[in-house]
Amino acid sequence: MTKHNQKTLARLEEIFALKGFKIRYEKGDFQSGYCIVENQKVIVINKFFKTDSRIHTLIEIIKEFDIDLIEMDRSSREVVKRLSMS
Repeated sequence: MTKHNQKTLARLEEIFALKGFKIRYEKGDFQSGYCIVENQKVIVINKFFKTDSRIHTLIEIIKEFDIDLIEMDRSSREVVKRLSMS
């Protein structure tokens, strides 16, 4: 498994922002590490997660919600594909 850093996390946050999502890091009673606020593009991630876990959580969300890679610029698509395979 590749070790990820703050720059990678910032890039993913940027991708979600371009898709209209807001990401918040909060304390919460959610076991999976994140929750999606119903009918809103708000992602709440457990604030106690380390950078690596935050990155993996965001990748999990991209996969689960089938966020369209086609609409992303080439650089963003490459980042998501690379992270999805790690």
